[in-house]
Amino acid sequence: MAEAGRGSGKRPVGPRLEELLNELQQRINTVRGTRERVYNLLDAVLTVGRELDLSQVLRRIVETAVVLVDAEYGALGVISAERESLSEFLTVGMDDAQVARIGALPEGHGILGELIRHPEPLRLAEISDHPASYGFPAGHPPMHSFLGVPIRVRDEVFGNLYLTEKRGGAAFDAEDETVLATLAVAAGVAIENARLYEEARRRQRWLEANAEVTRALLSGDAEARALELIVSSAREILQADLGALALPIPGSDELQVVLAVGLEATAHRGLVLPRVGSFMGAACAGPEPITTADAQKDPRITAGPPRWAGLGPAAAVRMETGTVARGVLLLARASGRAVFTPTEVTPLRGFAGQAALALELADRRQVNEQLALFEDRDRIARDLHDLAIQRLFATGMTLQSTVRFVSRPEGSERLLRAVDDLDETIKIIRSTIFGLRSHDPGTGRGLRVRAVKTVDDALPTLGFTPSLRMEGLLDTDVPADVADHAVAVLVEALANVARHADARAADLALVARSGELTVTVTDDGRGIPPGRGRSSGLRNLSERAQELGGALTVERPDGGGTRLVWQVPLTHG
Repeated sequence: MAEAGRGSGKRPVGPRLEELLNELQQRINTVRGTRERVYNLLDAVLTVGRELDLSQVLRRIVETAVVLVDAEYGALGVISAERESLSEFLTVGMDDAQVARIGALPEGHGILGELIRHPEPLRLAEISDHPASYGFPAGHPPMHSFLGVPIRVRDEVFGNLYLTEKRGGAAFDAEDETVLATLAVAAGVAIENARLYEEARRRQRWLEANAEVTRALLSGDAEARALELIVSSAREILQADLGALALPIPGSDELQVVLAVGLEATAHRGLVLPRVGSFMGAACAGPEPITTADAQKDPRITAGPPRWAGLGPAAAVRMETGTVARGVLLLARASGRAVFTPTEVTPLRGFAGQAALALELADRRQVNEQLALFEDRDRIARDLHDLAIQRLFATGMTLQSTVRFVSRPEGSERLLRAVDDLDETIKIIRSTIFGLRSHDPGTGRGLRVRAVKTVDDALPTLGFTPSLRMEGLLDTDVPADVADHAVAVLVEALANVARHADARAADLALVARSGELTVTVTDDGRGIPPGRGRSSGLRNLSERAQELGGALTVERPDGGGTRLVWQVPLTHG
């Protein structure tokens, strides 16, 4: 019977054994899920650490956190420098339309502010149950479960990760908290690496900008071009919306904004500001850069017209050599943008100092070049006086003494005419010597010097160097009022060439001969169209000539272009 019993078939599985098998399967699934989650966490850590751009790092952290803990919504809030609010807030899970319906981004109140005040992990099954919660703004999607952890960079809390709405309606558990805390540690390392990389890049850009400004100044570029480089470089590196530069007004306790580029630039350009009552004046008072979170409300700004509309954060630094302020550099960002951090503005002081030193070196080099030029002029003038004039004078004396040996009247007349020509030549050379010894082009009264300066001033707008020919006793025979008119004629004529002629070359001539002064300006441009009336500028030149008893003619040469001839007597009633 026993044998019959053993061969009767399989024994049925009891309920206890089935329960054990199900429990074993659940544990296997748990282990498998844990293993997959660990793999996902490791992959997330590697993915976050791979980025170097800070904005991309922050975005990647939020996106990774949402996937790891299976949340519907995620956000990363960057804590402000004052440690009281959020300066940036990145979201994942809401489209642009939802964000627009909510309105202004959170500043760090309620549950979000709880993590700012107490930087420890916070896990809630129901957000509304927490004492710090006071609801959501209109248009905000409903949220219940919540998990938040701080992100630390070294010993400083950089920001917080916020996750809401665990998918499937469940609450976040301790394992979710552990995974998110681990990701936060990796995020802190990635943010630090991104910061270091960003600082290294910014430092390199400051060095390149310094080199470019120095090269421009020492290679002979105009100072205006160097100032433009200073403002544009600083504005680009610090991503500012406005860049401006003010220079001290000699003999005054004021600053003038000589350059402004960007948002509200026209409201700043050309302003004359006191050192007390203006943001740039406050920066000029001390060596350290100054900043403000909102220029529209800064108490240091009390003078000048309204000019900060649409602008918020601002920074300014003095450009100095030694203890001498050569200018002030101002940068500002649009309202709502991030404030300038110490990491950003600290290199700005070094850049401004290097730029001021380059300006100082350029000024000294220009002074040395002028001194060398003046010495060369003195040498030429001395040689002309001591050698050329003396030889010409001796030749004239010889010719005069020869007259008595010539028997025919025609020969005597020719000799005397040659003596007169030598006297005229001596006068011309003396006039040239006088021009060479007029060292200061800005105050020299001679027409020669003023004409050369007028041409030099027109070079930036012309784009080429015109030829200048001067004949006769321009500095001695041309009266002061006629010389003033002649300079005005040159200025207007060169301006017309620059604005209207589209010329590539121009020839200028000032000739004082036979009691008349003739100013001729010829260009190879498009010429005056047939039938076109005279412009107001040409009418002014004609009136100047008529006032002195002369005339103005404007011709179209056979080869094209325009020839302007302004001719007046050297003596007039």
